[in-house]
Amino acid sequence: MTIDWKGVMPAVTTKFTDKDTLDLKMFEVNINAQLEAGVHGIILGGTLGEASTLSDDEKRILVRTTVDIVKNKVPVIINIAEQTTKGAIEAARKAKEDGASGLMMLPPMRYKAGDRETVIYFKEVAKTTDLPIMIYNNPVDYKIEVTLDMFEELLKLDNIQAVKESTRDISNVTRIKNRFGDRLKILSGVDTLALESLLMGADGWVAGLVDAFPAETVAIYELQKAGRIKEALEIYRWFLPLLELDINAKLVQNIKLAEVATGIGTENVRAPRLPLVGEERKKVLEIIENGLKTRPCLPDYKNIELIH
Repeated sequence: MTIDWKGVMPAVTTKFTDKDTLDLKMFEVNINAQLEAGVHGIILGGTLGEASTLSDDEKRILVRTTVDIVKNKVPVIINIAEQTTKGAIEAARKAKEDGASGLMMLPPMRYKAGDRETVIYFKEVAKTTDLPIMIYNNPVDYKIEVTLDMFEELLKLDNIQAVKESTRDISNVTRIKNRFGDRLKILSGVDTLALESLLMGADGWVAGLVDAFPAETVAIYELQKAGRIKEALEIYRWFLPLLELDINAKLVQNIKLAEVATGIGTENVRAPRLPLVGEERKKVLEIIENGLKTRPCLPDYKNIELIH
């Protein structure tokens, strides 16, 4: 099984009904909007997917449903965030069984593993599956950094192929390229650093606000790839106040509000999360409304090679 680790891969939200069950109807609406915009993969069960609140059965339903909707157009990747190596190996087995094309993997949850423990954890899981793996490196939120020396060890396994780079250090893109060339694909994991990362050589973007604004996100990627930096920058500057909704503790609520505004989601979150209220809600809605009012007219980014 192979994945071309490049382009825009949305970390999609999980849709819930008013009765706190999976809203697969609205989920399908959103996935179809992503496909229509030209995304390059779908990532399930991340922070935005409210993975920590989902049961195993719900995760499996989401994988099977997504595989069914995308019909092999793009890879379907499921995030693995487990507390034990045993649990992670089991999650990888289920993902394969349910038709996932690849895995995104976080270091062990809750326990702050040391470097050796983290490397062994990833390797043990990778050895049990033939699914391609992207390591999620986010020391800011998860307090464990996967260093370049650790990657040196991890890359001995062929199916460890990519990193979701969320260290917030742009120069890390260059360090990775200098050390590993194309052996380790880089996908930016921070919405507010995405264009900068792509211009420094990142291969793709695991995006958040794409959930509400798929076309704008893909347009930025395609334009910069075609060397039309000025146009990409223009859209990105418009987008930045919205992208900042992703680097916030209430990112799930923020992005779901944005999805409501663009007609491809609902506001329902799973407790203990609660929808935004009061001043906080007002501020977020102002940012969204202003973004919609000033929304740019996009070039025909899907046929970019035909544009002169």
